Amino acid sequence: MKTNLRLLNAVQYIGLTLITIGIVTFLYGFFVSGYIMMTSIGIGTVMGAIFIFLMGVFFVATEEMQEKTAKGIKLTQ
Repeated sequence: MKTNLRLLNAVQYIGLTLITIGIVTFLYGFFVSGYIMMTSIGIGTVMGAIFIFLMGVFFVATEEMQEKTAKGIKLTQ
């Protein structure tokens, strides 16, 4: 359980950092510079951060489900 919590915290901090960088880049490109390439890089960074966060949550959920299920086939005579 500690490993899952550490992985979830790591994914959370990485996702939060990337989404902040993406929003700042998007706002800078859209309002300040008017440079369309900065706007698209900001949108891509936000989408990447969301993807990384969702994949991390999926991996943690999958790991927990594997720990809680019984493994193997039970044979009866």
